[in-house]
Amino acid sequence: MPTMVDVARSAGVSVATVSHVLNDTRPVLPGTRQAVLDAVEELGYTPNTLARSLVTSRTRSIGLAVSAISNPYFTEILQGVEASALEHGYSLLIADPHDDPGHERKVVQLLHERRVDGMIVAPSAEPGDLVAYLGRHRVPAVFLDRVVEVPEGDGAPRFDQVCAEGAEPTALLVGHLAGLGHRRIGLVAGRPGLSTTRERITGYRHGLAAAGLPFDDRLLVHGDSEADGGERATAALLSRAVPPTALVTANNAMTIGALRALRDRGLSVPGDLALCCFDDFAWADLFTPRLTAVAQPSRDLGAQAVRLLLERLAAPDRPARTVRLPCALVHRTSCGCPEQTEQAHVTAPERTLP
Repeated sequence: MPTMVDVARSAGVSVATVSHVLNDTRPVLPGTRQAVLDAVEELGYTPNTLARSLVTSRTRSIGLAVSAISNPYFTEILQGVEASALEHGYSLLIADPHDDPGHERKVVQLLHERRVDGMIVAPSAEPGDLVAYLGRHRVPAVFLDRVVEVPEGDGAPRFDQVCAEGAEPTALLVGHLAGLGHRRIGLVAGRPGLSTTRERITGYRHGLAAAGLPFDDRLLVHGDSEADGGERATAALLSRAVPPTALVTANNAMTIGALRALRDRGLSVPGDLALCCFDDFAWADLFTPRLTAVAQPSRDLGAQAVRLLLERLAAPDRPARTVRLPCALVHRTSCGCPEQTEQAHVTAPERTLP
């Protein structure tokens, strides 16, 4: 098995220079760096990651805590995280917190004990223990998809965050349905406490106001971000004395639940109820009718989270940032519009907040 000495001899440099190239511990001239990398490739040299971590205090690993198993939306985000991490020479340790605050705290501690260099976390609706643990142990972390408002105070931790726009895309869905003549538009919102839920409710209300429609709290129900919850919430809306004529579902799982509730009652989309959903997904255009949806930039969110984390590792004291990525409104036919060429409209430019 080739050693670092063999690489140094082949590249015509010192062992120390090889170490600096492989560990990014000191700038090396581009030509010299390339010679080392060529020697590594030619000899098939594999660095000893354990020994390297002892020298650099880095494991070149990232902890990822997202509900990827229970929420298919996070599966696409995971793919973006994995691709970007691999591109930068990092491995992933993945844990599923199941959107449970107690379990979330445990899995984050386990990842920390595995000496990951930093973490990417999709926080639960009650992230107090999570924030306290990360702050107390000074763990470099990026919050993904969901924004956490940390109270101001001396020494209060600040975290980088990356998420998609939530309010404006939801307002666009409501406005589109109102433009088709609907006056009773319901919302199946997500789990209370999540920033994504709050923002989509805000967008729903803004969309109603912009269309000159009153807000009726009887048309807003929570589906807890799950298919079964979406089914129950939709059934509750349909049981109203005057049910909605159009519906916005606030994530892909609740969309599936809403469709089940409609099917069980023999109702058709859009004939009996127009439907628009937040979260596009791979089979959205396979339904009949095809689903009009807001598409989130899932893989880009994952890649951006890795970028922010690596920047934090390189400059631990820089100010924290929140990056918001635009969504796209994908216009299909479940809203009641006639079949046409599929259109996608970006809802807002990317923006970074201090």
